[in-house]
Amino acid sequence: MSRQIQRPGNLVTQTNVAYVRYKYKNKRFEIACYPNKVLDWRRGVEKDLSEVLQSERVYTNASRGIEASVKQLKQAFQTDDHAIAIEHILKKGVLQVSKRERQAGLKKAKKEVASIITSKCINKETQRPFPQTVIEKAMENIGFSVNPKKSAKAMALALIPQLQEELPIVKAQMRLRLLFPGNTGKAAKSDVLRIVTKIEKEKFAGNCFIYEVLVDPGDFRGVDELVGRFTRGKGSVEILETCVAKTSVEFFGH
Repeated sequence: MSRQIQRPGNLVTQTNVAYVRYKYKNKRFEIACYPNKVLDWRRGVEKDLSEVLQSERVYTNASRGIEASVKQLKQAFQTDDHAIAIEHILKKGVLQVSKRERQAGLKKAKKEVASIITSKCINKETQRPFPQTVIEKAMENIGFSVNPKKSAKAMALALIPQLQEELPIVKAQMRLRLLFPGNTGKAAKSDVLRIVTKIEKEKFAGNCFIYEVLVDPGDFRGVDELVGRFTRGKGSVEILETCVAKTSVEFFGH
């Protein structure tokens, strides 16, 4: 059963509702949502539509509760399935929110970007992460603004080079030791090279191929799965360092 729209009785309660509007040949379609969840869904942060929608129906006038007819849905979306039409409206429609909600959403997105940068980067002088408040201040200094069409991760990765104007910041890497029994390491080398930043050392010892590599923290699981696949679970991945400055990669020899 679909949820009923929480119809606002005054200006205060109306801030709990946001409408996403979509026009097709001068016909307006609307869905009723939680304002802070629409942008989360568009950025891929929120996957559960039930957390986004206040009502799982498509309306021609959501505030008055007037649902779109089967004919209207078919004309605009080539289906009478409300769920399919809702996803189309969420992707293509225009979010109508109050100024206060818009500001709250932008503030939340900025903090999310700062959090990602804090987790992925370090101070190249101290080899330690920056406090998130320092990252947020630097973002403010360079005039960073949120792009609602981009994910927080995409914005963070694009922002790191710009922050180097303000801070001695570099992207951190992990140093790992990969053990491949027998000749499995030789067979896996091309796949290892595709996922790691660099193979620093490689040797054959104790009937094992051993690689010491640098890898982005986000690729750790991929490396672990690769070793397990090639060795049928007999190999291992050992973390040597969790935070290595990326700019120092070129100085490490084999």
